[in-house]
Amino acid sequence: MAVLVGTFTLRFSTGLTGAMLVYYLADLPRHGGSPVDPAVVGVLAAIFFVAELVLSPPFGAVSDRLGQRPVMQLGPVFGGVAVVLTGLTTSIPLLGLTRLLEGGSTAASVPSILGYVARATSDDEPLRGRAVARFELATLAGLGGGLVAAGPVYQLTGRTGFFLNALVYLLSWAIYRFAVEELPAAEHVASASPRPGLRRYLELLRSSYVWLLAPTWIAVNAVIGLWTSQSLFQLVRRAETPFARHQVLMGGFSPTQVSVGLTVGLAIFFAGLLYWGGRFRMLRRTTIILYGIVGGAGAIACAFVVNHSGGQPLVVPALFTLGAGAGLFVLAGATPAALGLLADLSEAHPLDRGAIMGLYSVFLALGQVAGSLIGGVAAQWRGIDGLLGATVVLLGVAVVPLWQLRLFEHRLDALHASESRAPGAPAS
Repeated sequence: MAVLVGTFTLRFSTGLTGAMLVYYLADLPRHGGSPVDPAVVGVLAAIFFVAELVLSPPFGAVSDRLGQRPVMQLGPVFGGVAVVLTGLTTSIPLLGLTRLLEGGSTAASVPSILGYVARATSDDEPLRGRAVARFELATLAGLGGGLVAAGPVYQLTGRTGFFLNALVYLLSWAIYRFAVEELPAAEHVASASPRPGLRRYLELLRSSYVWLLAPTWIAVNAVIGLWTSQSLFQLVRRAETPFARHQVLMGGFSPTQVSVGLTVGLAIFFAGLLYWGGRFRMLRRTTIILYGIVGGAGAIACAFVVNHSGGQPLVVPALFTLGAGAGLFVLAGATPAALGLLADLSEAHPLDRGAIMGLYSVFLALGQVAGSLIGGVAAQWRGIDGLLGATVVLLGVAVVPLWQLRLFEHRLDALHASESRAPGAPAS
């Protein structure tokens, strides 16, 4: 519970900084900086995930050698330094440096936390389903809470909000330092890989089964990165482009209004996480992922109608907004299902759980980098419509390797049935 609470507070800080930075960039000329376009926003978002991508493997390997708790404590330190620097500058290169530090914060924390969770649930499938769903819930509740709070915090405090966020990072450090129980020394020895960390990590990456999950997980995270990096900017920015006049979701919203909409969307998503996280014994991971992709496609179709509902009776956007919410509820299941499948894969390498679970950050970062860059181009091309179109393409990519992953899941179940499957395991 302490690890999950620390995950929430740490991700709250990450979400708060990321969203406030978007508002800050949209408002940068008022603070003495230069005007910023969507492409720059996309690049800054991508820098965060590049840092997470590059640094997660070594931090995951280090956590296998030294234990999870010491490595967890590095994340809040990096993040605290980053937010203080963000509040002190309007320089785009320096803001890029702060995004590198923020990415390092996540890279230090996530692999060690997930290695901890994977080992704690290695002999209990229902517990694993609940644990990974709660990790996703803590992660997304933190990120979402930060996104929601960013609007009012920025409107009330301006750039001072970045300094206040440093206190939340301090709280995260205190949780990891004083509330998380250290694993016994004997378990540390048992969990350490006999080979040097990075060399062992490269060996794991060469295992073909590891990459079966990659295309789907990367594409799903690209969708998330595409929207988190660009949608806020598009909603608050008053665009002068001709296509903006025909899209009701483009520009004119205040940060507080955006926060209200985010609150509703996140509540739906969290409900979906809890629902699908409790279905691990009844449905295969790949089945839940497929449902999620289909639900995401439905949500995008409904959002397109809402975006072009100008002049229509109020009932039209209202009904299709409900449809988008239903699709979002179903889409929520894809993330805990993919994470649960990755935890299942870690059973093949019990000495390298931190390294294997570090792939969560690798795949997430690859997807978020791609989504951030694609989102910048798509938003500059057609605004919200561009984001919707790019999302459809990415969801198509996500579904392509799913059948091969399904076949592997059958083999994995057969291999580990006696160790990780309770009676009544799903057959379809």
